[in-house]
Amino acid sequence: MSSLSVSASGAAADAIGRHVPTLVEDSVASKLFAQDATLWGPEAEPESRIRLSWVGLPRSSRPLVGEVAAMRDSFAEHGLDHVVLCGMGGSSLAPEVICATAGKPIVILDSSDPDYVRRALGDALERTVVVVSSKSGSTVETDSQRRAYEQAFTDAGIDPASRIVVVTDPGSPLDKESRDKGYRVVNADPNVGGRYSALTAFGLVPSGLAGVDIEALLDEAESVADLLAADDDANPGLRLGAAMGGTDPLRDKLVLVDDGSGIVGFADWAEQLIAESTGKNGTGVLPVVVGGDEDPEVTWPADDITVARLVGSDTDDDAPSADAASEVRVGGALGAQLLLWEVATAVAGRLLGINPFDQPDVESAKKAARELLDQGTGSAAAPAATDGAIEIRALGGDGSWLGDARTVPAALDALFAQLDGSRGYVAVMAYLDRLADADLAECRVPLARRTERPVTFGWGPRFLHSTGQFHKGGPGVGVYLQVTTAPKEDLAIPGRDFTFGDFIASQAGGDAAVLADHGRPVLQLHLTDHDTGLAQLREVLLAGGRA
Repeated sequence: MSSLSVSASGAAADAIGRHVPTLVEDSVASKLFAQDATLWGPEAEPESRIRLSWVGLPRSSRPLVGEVAAMRDSFAEHGLDHVVLCGMGGSSLAPEVICATAGKPIVILDSSDPDYVRRALGDALERTVVVVSSKSGSTVETDSQRRAYEQAFTDAGIDPASRIVVVTDPGSPLDKESRDKGYRVVNADPNVGGRYSALTAFGLVPSGLAGVDIEALLDEAESVADLLAADDDANPGLRLGAAMGGTDPLRDKLVLVDDGSGIVGFADWAEQLIAESTGKNGTGVLPVVVGGDEDPEVTWPADDITVARLVGSDTDDDAPSADAASEVRVGGALGAQLLLWEVATAVAGRLLGINPFDQPDVESAKKAARELLDQGTGSAAAPAATDGAIEIRALGGDGSWLGDARTVPAALDALFAQLDGSRGYVAVMAYLDRLADADLAECRVPLARRTERPVTFGWGPRFLHSTGQFHKGGPGVGVYLQVTTAPKEDLAIPGRDFTFGDFIASQAGGDAAVLADHGRPVLQLHLTDHDTGLAQLREVLLAGGRA
């Protein structure tokens, strides 16, 4: 039997006291679990009507347990125990957390970086099973990764149909093509959006193939479903949703800090769920994933921050800090928390007055990337300056905010000068190899200390399916540092007239262009030589952006 705990102090507690009685009176919880599409207003109703099956997944996903176990046994008989997941956003983040928490190895291929893709392709191919996950069946990143693996298997004399499992919505282009090729296909519930799909085939198939006990995960979720569906002041989903979206004035930065939860990487999954669901119509809640209590965002008395502390499910102390300006403590087993945060995000959407199930600005960035691909390579504007192995470009507001800056530290000074000192945030967006270049993320804390504002760090193109929606659709108070690189070696995409290097460059360019169209200042730093430029950039950023 699983349990959940949600306690709060300060502004978060005030929000719970102010909103939960009304949410109970309006029967929001029971209506949500009855899949009432009217909860978010008339404009959201068409989308909501086809996006609410996630509330019943702890029960409706049960047939997958036996199906996945049979597939896993079949692969094991042939010595296939190296599981790779090709997927983006909601198709990859939940399996990553589920497998890491269970201690089961899985390779998450959620990048277009050619060096990242090449490394995955060269790892234990003879023992590899590939799960290709795409809800729409048309995600270009996932299609490109699939093509690369098909070619690698074929070159090695291996029938791709013996190694590839496809997870997609019924009737998608990928569904038909995969069945025609003889691949194993598992259809997901089409009435569940990607970021709410942790307990669908998207979360369960790769996790189960990697060896996770997915039945136990569903048990954890099912054991709290009635609690979350209850119109009661103690409902943890209503309480967390009110703390997230009901502070007044809105504390629109939710700082996620793990405090012994035992769930590995949960904040990265919650980041996508919250940012992509709420960041639109000029409002939203920006999740800021931090490393621990020493990170500045946790200790600041900023009036736009709520600290969400993820605690162990068996902790005896569930009381938030008495002196916290706004804090919420959340505890529970993984399966229970997946459902809890989905409920809370839907509730926060109602309080914010937005549709928590669409992602209009994710689509705009995809369109811009496609247009750049069609234009071909060499479409990037000439740099404003070059400092060592780094080209400097400025977008947004015609780029005039860069002034006469001609070095990386001076360009960062110019970018940070655009920052709203009371409500703003800095987003670092690194289109690099997130494994080989992982230590660049260490710059987050020095930049937060330097700017005295929250700093998010996202790996491209992964974050495009996460905080990318908030960056463009949320309040216009962010400044954006984009890092791109020339790959060490490019990689062709079989059957395409563009390479992985072309593709990730177009994704970065499209992202920056849409941000600039929304009036957001974007500083692009392009590493003309990966190793030299990265060392140069890391030195500057670890100093907080100062020379």
